[in-house]
Amino acid sequence: MRIFRPLRQMAAAVLIASASGCANFGYYLQSVGGQMNVVEARQPIANVISNPQTPPELKRQLELALEIRNFASRELAEPDNESFRSYADLKRPYALWNVFAAPEFSLEPHRWCFLLAGCVGYRGYFSHDEAANFADGLRAEGYDVYVAGVPTYSTLGWFDDPLLNTFIDYPEPDLARIIFHELAHQIVYVKDDTTFNESFAVAVELEGVRRWLAQRGDPALKAEFERSQRRRAQFQALIAEYRARLDGLYRQPIAPEAMRARKADLFAAMKQDYSRLKAEWGGFAGYDRLFETPNNALLAAVALYTERVPQFQQLIEKHHSDLAAFYAEVTEIARLDKEERERALRTPR
Repeated sequence: MRIFRPLRQMAAAVLIASASGCANFGYYLQSVGGQMNVVEARQPIANVISNPQTPPELKRQLELALEIRNFASRELAEPDNESFRSYADLKRPYALWNVFAAPEFSLEPHRWCFLLAGCVGYRGYFSHDEAANFADGLRAEGYDVYVAGVPTYSTLGWFDDPLLNTFIDYPEPDLARIIFHELAHQIVYVKDDTTFNESFAVAVELEGVRRWLAQRGDPALKAEFERSQRRRAQFQALIAEYRARLDGLYRQPIAPEAMRARKADLFAAMKQDYSRLKAEWGGFAGYDRLFETPNNALLAAVALYTERVPQFQQLIEKHHSDLAAFYAEVTEIARLDKEERERALRTPR
């Protein structure tokens, strides 16, 4: 019954939207259909592993994922349920595609509001073509737009989220990171505050991977993860620098033509700085796609996932890495209104 109750609720949302003439009707419909397809594609992991046609590498990754999943509940106090204990092959490279948008001269992400999830800074589609069409419409309205393929997502405990073909072959630290991150969304989720939710989940994933690698005791694996974290930190610092510079530009009272030219100059400078970083990394190209045509929407998307991470990490330290106590305090902070939440994160109690 755990499957059908949420589906009834989602279907009810579609009917409500239809009856009220809501412009989101088609969006809700694709969301319900996409989630139903994920549910229908799920298989018990034991069945996949025992199938003689399953490639040996997939079997090894599924066994590893189950170890990580058990670790999440045992060592990180994350929910002990059926999420990530089944597997689904969606026959596509991403679970869905998120569309981010921001005005031409602003770094404030456009927000969309939905009946069940509240207001969020992106809009997700299970079809790449639908995401691309929606993005084209936003561009025609003058928005900066960024479309990101997403390997997985959380249904916040409404469904037993499966492991997916879209990320099951990731390197071990990244596989662990995804599982820890998505389970964190089942612990705390605040409607209308994407930055709070994502920053919390990122803080949990990083703490989780640190503990997972300490248990594994593999120096090479730990060293590679630390290298990836240094690259990530440098990437985020680069984005933060240009967010600040662009924000300063957009606050100036200058004509649109001049603003547009200076904006283009700053993004060109950011691409040059990225090229220098890439050379320092020995040619690592993991961030290349983000810098093909960078814009305000990209910078807004990065901020949604990282802006409050340091504050959540300070809370973990405050509780001496007792994650249950950390979750309890975050749950209390989540009950506050937005201004009080931000104040509580800036000045931990």
